[in-house]
Amino acid sequence: MFYDLQGEANMSPIVGILYSAVKENSQRLQLITDGMSQEEIDYKGPNNKFNSTAQLIQHIMYVDLNWIYRIKGQPLPDSLKEQYGPMIDANNRLPMVKGKSLLTLITDYEGVIKLLEDTCTQLTDADLDKVVTFGHENEKQATIRWGIWHMADHNRYHQAHINQLRKWYKENSLSN
Repeated sequence: MFYDLQGEANMSPIVGILYSAVKENSQRLQLITDGMSQEEIDYKGPNNKFNSTAQLIQHIMYVDLNWIYRIKGQPLPDSLKEQYGPMIDANNRLPMVKGKSLLTLITDYEGVIKLLEDTCTQLTDADLDKVVTFGHENEKQATIRWGIWHMADHNRYHQAHINQLRKWYKENSLSN
């Protein structure tokens, strides 16, 4: 297999490369979760002490949606806040997600990636220099370029957690 990070034909060169990094990681997320049962999607690790795969995917989607709307210069619509949020619950943890199928999670995430694609087709490489504010506690600033890169990096970061959950789930299933 040959790997390369190519831009998208309908995007500015650098925007296209950054978008491709997010898209590739979304495809990788689908590969590493392929075939998970509902029990495994909802599995929270040894002693139920960790975030489930469902919680992590929902979190990735919500973070991505927040970035997409920052990039667009618009507030996140209340309907999307209700559907995908909140960022954290009253206990400062990822909100509980249980019983949501892998198909639903992946289909929803594909919709988020499509929204990012549509947004990126409107951007020029010069737009990447624009600074946006982010963060739910301490407001920080970053360029749109960093924001799109962060979406790819954040997704990959949580894929490591999902891989660990899959390992624990398999070990737990073998010992029962």
